[in-house]
Amino acid sequence: MRQAQHQLSIATSGKGLVEITPQVKRWVEEQGIATGLLTLYCRHTSASLLIQENADPDVLTDLKSFFEDIAPETRKYVHDTEGSDDMSAHIRTALTHTSLAVPVVSGKLALGTWQGIYLFEHRRAPHKREVVLHLIGE
Repeated sequence: MRQAQHQLSIATSGKGLVEITPQVKRWVEEQGIATGLLTLYCRHTSASLLIQENADPDVLTDLKSFFEDIAPETRKYVHDTEGSDDMSAHIRTALTHTSLAVPVVSGKLALGTWQGIYLFEHRRAPHKREVVLHLIGE
């Protein structure tokens, strides 16, 4: 059994989804592990990870709009120390994921045809986000 670990630094331009599939795929394929499990972990409380459709950009537009509706910045929150968009960002992260697991089959991510891996930035301002990749297998 082998293990490998890597950290991606993802620059965001504010709220929205940033596809990270190409970087993740490239790193996994470089590891030479044929069968295993990749764990991705977002090291933040106001950004998250999703596996979502990557064929039609309207899906991402609708997801972003939906999260604006269910966790609006305009609501009066008690926690506002870091700005008016902070608590809504924490709620969005709580409703999504900070970690994902993706099987590796024949040295490649076992994603479906229309699936991509996304970092979902929940804050208005651009950020540098860190995603830790951990691969175990043989």
